[in-house]
Amino acid sequence: MSTARGDRSVPGQLSPAAFLVRGLAVGLAAGLIAFVVAFAFGEPYVDDAIALEEAAAAQAPADHAAPADHGEPADHGEPADEEPADESGMVEISRENQKSWGLLTGTLAVGAALGGLAALAAAAVIGRLGSLSARGSTALVALIGFVAVALVPFTKYPATPPAVGSGDTIGGRTASYFALLLVSVLAAIAVVVLADRLRTRVDGWTAAFLGAGAYLAIVTVTAMLLPTVNEVGDFPADTLWYFRRSSLLTLTALWATIGVGLTVLIGRLHDRAAADLVRRELAASL
Repeated sequence: MSTARGDRSVPGQLSPAAFLVRGLAVGLAAGLIAFVVAFAFGEPYVDDAIALEEAAAAQAPADHAAPADHGEPADHGEPADEEPADESGMVEISRENQKSWGLLTGTLAVGAALGGLAALAAAAVIGRLGSLSARGSTALVALIGFVAVALVPFTKYPATPPAVGSGDTIGGRTASYFALLLVSVLAAIAVVVLADRLRTRVDGWTAAFLGAGAYLAIVTVTAMLLPTVNEVGDFPADTLWYFRRSSLLTLTALWATIGVGLTVLIGRLHDRAAADLVRRELAASL
């Protein structure tokens, strides 16, 4: 990894692989913490939503049942409860496994991926963000990642539990969410580059405020252009609110762990590399 400006003399201990290993480790820890938060605070509301969905599904056939044919029994085939649960032949995963091992697998995978990407991003910007130290630039990367990847898309398209939203629109809703996510991430990268270049003309704080304003303008316009989703229906507002609050809490726990963990580990790595450089220079001067 090539370093820049004040860190050009730091030895090759600061390799992309060293950052990536730490990012993956921190990401796994973040995924575990996110699982605990999601299981404790989010899954009870998912259970409530599933119960509401099942109750509505059970009520629907009763509301639309055809009248009996002159009292004749309607047993012309196999009982409905003997039909396979999944007509495609796929094995269904029980709810207990979904909210335990399934949820844990998902949070670990997402945490490792985000941790690795955040670590590589931190490796790319160390020494390139003015006077910020390795710890400061790493913390800033994690903060920008939380805002761009989690917070901004969530404000337009918040998480929804089962029984909310139509299955016919899930494709469009997913596409809109990822479109906003992509614009948010690209805009965050662009404004960091812009703010760095503006530092040659204005002071650091002014450059930071101009970059933040540019990012806010881009994502606001994009969010206004993307379609609005309003498919809540008669779903209980309190259950929806608590579920979304727990989802945001889970995202915050995930990114906070990544930020704190990477800041500590990368800071220590940078300190060891700098100390090793001092020893080498001292040895060379003798």
